[in-house]
Amino acid sequence: MSVLRMIYLALAVWGAIHPMYYFVTWFNENGYDLMAMVDAWHVNAATSGLVWDLTVAAVALTVFIVAEVATRRNWIALIAIPATFCIGVSCGLPLYLFLRSRPLA
Repeated sequence: MSVLRMIYLALAVWGAIHPMYYFVTWFNENGYDLMAMVDAWHVNAATSGLVWDLTVAAVALTVFIVAEVATRRNWIALIAIPATFCIGVSCGLPLYLFLRSRPLA
């Protein structure tokens, strides 16, 4: 495995674990109410802006992944879409880059 692929994989793992620490901490302090978390994301204009920034980035990444998979037929790369929406762009993007950079047969 190339150094670049290892970096992408390390970033995907970091992008999954680090944000989840904060989500789990918040849930432990405030209860496991997803709608309360969504409300917390929109507590002020700055956090709302960040939510929309990440939402647009996630949608753009999804469109890119679908277009690339349709062209390259690298079907396993589709796993980056649920990673993006269930974990975050911080995991989905480096995961997709890791999967995209593998040698094709």
